Amino acid sequence: MTKEVAMPAKSKAQQKAAGAALSAKRGETKKSALKGASKSMEKSMTEDQLEDFAGTTRKGKPEHVADRHGGHH
Repeated sequence: MTKEVAMPAKSKAQQKAAGAALSAKRGETKKSALKGASKSMEKSMTEDQLEDFAGTTRKGKPEHVADRHGGHH
């Protein structure tokens, strides 16, 4: 498990909002379809922050996780 630093406890609603915002950021969802929290999260957060919030595992190389564990590939 990664230690979450300075991140508030995430509610299911926040996770869903972050997931929606993330898919819009990736172009999987129309930004116009976002409402409320998802809309403001998409504007104010980076993709990395949204992934963290939504609790999704990163696809591709998990760079910051790898070096913490000795950088094995």
